[in-house]
Amino acid sequence: MGSDHYFSASPASAENLRRIRVNLAGRDVEITTAGGVFSPDHVDSGTAVLLANTPPAPAGGNLLDLGSGWGPIALSLAMESPHATVWAVDVNERALDLVRRNASSLGLTNINAALPDDVPEDLTFRSIRSNPPIRVGKNELHGLLERWIPRLDERSDAWLVVQRNLGSDSLQRWLTASFTPGYSVHRAATGRGFRVLKVRRHGFPPTSPLDIVGE
Repeated sequence: MGSDHYFSASPASAENLRRIRVNLAGRDVEITTAGGVFSPDHVDSGTAVLLANTPPAPAGGNLLDLGSGWGPIALSLAMESPHATVWAVDVNERALDLVRRNASSLGLTNINAALPDDVPEDLTFRSIRSNPPIRVGKNELHGLLERWIPRLDERSDAWLVVQRNLGSDSLQRWLTASFTPGYSVHRAATGRGFRVLKVRRHGFPPTSPLDIVGE
């Protein structure tokens, strides 16, 4: 990709559209990917671990895929929860175009692919699922999470997958220190060198000690 990164707003590299077959939400589907986006040839290992270790998404309301890439998480959410509205958010315009292409080809009408600033400010989410862009740097990553995690509905969860050797444990400590009171953070799963972190918003403050103990 030359000087491009998958988090570039407008990749300069050749688009190089390609069709690949993947399994999403228990279905074998054919989707379109391209150069200049994250993991264009397959569902990356971290996203696969996340998809395998999260519960079914809420059946309705707004769901957020933060850092969507070509859309494996958003497409899975849309297939699993056809009555929900899925927001696929990314800074990469090419990635968002791919999400739209893939949603259309799969007949999914419940996905909005949007730049961060195009998501209505008053929108809250019943679940957030993310393979966040760790390589943007710690300050950028923390700013990203500080922007979106507070937009969880009460009694709702964010699920993040982070590679162990890229700082999953330090991120868990930062999340625990940064989102309090009213939140809890714990490691929900491990697999293939990745951690799945769960951030639950209880409220301000939790209405009962059982809100923290009874996940």
